[in-house]
Amino acid sequence: MRAIQVSAYGGPEVLILVDLPDPQAGEGEVIVRAEAVDTIYVETQIRSGWGERFGVTPPYVPGGAAAGTVVSTGPGVSASWLGRQVVAGAGTRGSYAELVRTSVDRLVPVPDGLGLREAAGLAHDGVTAMGIIDSLGVKPGDRVLILGAAGGMGTLLVQLAHGLGAQVVGAARGADKLTLVRRLGADAVVDYATEGWADAVREALGGLSVDVLLDGVGGDLGSDAFHLVADGGRVSAHGAASGTFATVDPQSAQARGVDVHGIADVQFKAPKMVQLASRALTEAVQGRIRPVIAREYPLSSAADAHRAMEARSIPGKALLIP
Repeated sequence: MRAIQVSAYGGPEVLILVDLPDPQAGEGEVIVRAEAVDTIYVETQIRSGWGERFGVTPPYVPGGAAAGTVVSTGPGVSASWLGRQVVAGAGTRGSYAELVRTSVDRLVPVPDGLGLREAAGLAHDGVTAMGIIDSLGVKPGDRVLILGAAGGMGTLLVQLAHGLGAQVVGAARGADKLTLVRRLGADAVVDYATEGWADAVREALGGLSVDVLLDGVGGDLGSDAFHLVADGGRVSAHGAASGTFATVDPQSAQARGVDVHGIADVQFKAPKMVQLASRALTEAVQGRIRPVIAREYPLSSAADAHRAMEARSIPGKALLIP
């Protein structure tokens, strides 16, 4: 099979198209012929040198989820999976490939009425977005600030929070991304590349504080946004697209009664992941959310996909098509 392999930590040029032996399904495993492969920003960080944090060392095949058709099953797996359209869900390893091996407990059936590309676009971000919305208890009337609102997960969070009746302020960079965020349901949009963006958030909320901060960016932006949160508010500091997670003083948060959730709170074991993924796919079938798939790249152009993600030139998702 063809696959992308990271030959060594480095820039996008280390993503090399190679021929590898076809994987074989072991006990409790299946092989999925991938038709759309999800990409997420953290894969660019792993490739550039974060791999040891994730237990990944070169050479390796990157990727953590894909959508396609089950073409073989291993011992202990029901043959009823054969021929079914599925997502090889989050936690799958080595999905930048034509054939993907995953455990049966990570399979998410794709419901009728949803394409495999859309399913792949929800494989990671749909799970995390649903988990964040649940854990923070977003409800009607909440004033919600979303940092990185034009990203793959940010676009889903905008739609979910809007659908729950929250007042949504979406923060992103550049006019095109802000237009997208408003079209997805944000009540107001703010460019955080401009000076005084935090004041613009307050103005959009009529001078009131933020009830819920959903931080997909981290770094100084996330830290600055924390000061916009009301006493008793809720924060999800799950993003590090800036290169670091936001620094939140736990003593200050405790003194103000702010409930802070981090990246560890959205690391789900297989049964919970499948449950959240199934809900996200159902939400998409019913028209309440949609993944924004901005670009599709052939598998051989994975390096170009990584370059575009690192340049922040893609609103929403990029997919690889084997």
